[in-house]
Amino acid sequence: MSASFLSPEHVALRARAAESFRALDAGQLHVDDEGLARAVAAQGFYPYLVPSAFGGVRAQVEVLSVCVLREELAFRNAAADSLFAVQGLGSHPLVLAGSDAQRATLLPKVARGEVLFAFALTEPEAGSDVANLSTRATRTSTGWNLSGHKRFISNAGVATHYTVFARTGEGPKGLSAFLVPADAPGFRVARQMELLGEHPIGELELNDCTVPADSLIGEEGQGMKLALSTLDVFRSTVGAAAVGMARRALEEALSYVKTRRQFGAPLAELSAVQALLADSAVELEASRLLVHMAATTKDQGQARITYEAAVSKLFATEAAQRIIDRCLQVHGGNGVVKGFAVERLYRDVRALRIYEGASEVQRLVIARHLLAQA
Repeated sequence: MSASFLSPEHVALRARAAESFRALDAGQLHVDDEGLARAVAAQGFYPYLVPSAFGGVRAQVEVLSVCVLREELAFRNAAADSLFAVQGLGSHPLVLAGSDAQRATLLPKVARGEVLFAFALTEPEAGSDVANLSTRATRTSTGWNLSGHKRFISNAGVATHYTVFARTGEGPKGLSAFLVPADAPGFRVARQMELLGEHPIGELELNDCTVPADSLIGEEGQGMKLALSTLDVFRSTVGAAAVGMARRALEEALSYVKTRRQFGAPLAELSAVQALLADSAVELEASRLLVHMAATTKDQGQARITYEAAVSKLFATEAAQRIIDRCLQVHGGNGVVKGFAVERLYRDVRALRIYEGASEVQRLVIARHLLAQA
């Protein structure tokens, strides 16, 4: 495993996480969404999602550490990885721009796993086109009134708090972010959605949802900046999750081809199988290095890593899809039988090429950066 960007502290974190997350292996763990949320919190790694002033590990959230954790967690359980990642995604706007009261009240609870966040951005008509959000927030005499519909919201139904993006004006600068507790009047989870991969996700309805004035995160009109800055941090960690899933698939394939015999010999002796394994290993190593490079660039102080994060997410998620497909192929018919890890990974990995910016959007981001630099 490549480790050129990892300090001895990161290597130790990886080893500790690998051991801890054994208890969360999707092939052995059978719990509902709330039980899984408790199990993830019990592992004790949420402090890596908040600054040390609020119970975290470092003065600032270190992206490389989050990448290390997500790789190990996704290696074991994609649903558990999603819960962990969205806890960070949903609470990060508070890290960036929350009031002193918001941060002091909630971020220590994030670190202890006493609250669970969700990031409520996507709508039926506004996925990649964030500027097209229609959920609206209106000032009242006591605070804010929010009305709208959100879709594909991870942690829906298990989250205690939702960071909701709504329109307070027109255009890209007319979006704002709000802290909405799950028990807010007028707020409800409209339905749970069933996807290829299993993790809590759903649709939200805000019907004259009332929240107090101090629910605004940052300044009015700062929502787009907060959303993009948050995605800027967590987008490369999606690549880390892809690396974890691909690594698990490759390990499963290596084990399988050593024992499965065809034509009088182990599959591992077939040159065609060896080529599939070699191609997968190369793409896996390249993916991890790109992810670690993007994370390290952010951790070293670069204000924005939009280009680097897009490159790492695009390459790692697309490569993971290819790697897992190859590994399923070497399993033959067993690869599509439920109960085999590669079958589960084949379903789990697909969403990574869509959420937090689809691959096509990442290509646009990369191309626009290149043209601006030319």
